[in-house]
Amino acid sequence: MGPSSCLLLILIPILQLMSPGSTQCSLDSVMDKKIKDVLGSLEFSSSPITKKLSCISVNSRGRLSSCPAGMTVTGCACGYGCGSWDVQLETTCHCQCSVVDWTTARCCHLA
Repeated sequence: MGPSSCLLLILIPILQLMSPGSTQCSLDSVMDKKIKDVLGSLEFSSSPITKKLSCISVNSRGRLSSCPAGMTVTGCACGYGCGSWDVQLETTCHCQCSVVDWTTARCCHLA
């Protein structure tokens, strides 16, 4: 085998490395790109969306008081000094005392 054949055998692998058609990425570079993509999607925007808590009180006669659609009960109050109540279906205050003349539901939502 002559010197030109040896030179040719050395140059062929070098030329293959320089060819852009069959470039392979290393596992590290692929993982780095994936991590950067995920972290980039988690970054907060420069103008965050702010929401305001909006609340009303709904007074009703009897043992039940319900919030309007889209609102949730955050607290209840019962007449005749009754301090025993529960929330039903996240929208209705239920006073548990046997004698209650009024019930108030505090209703809130994010706007």
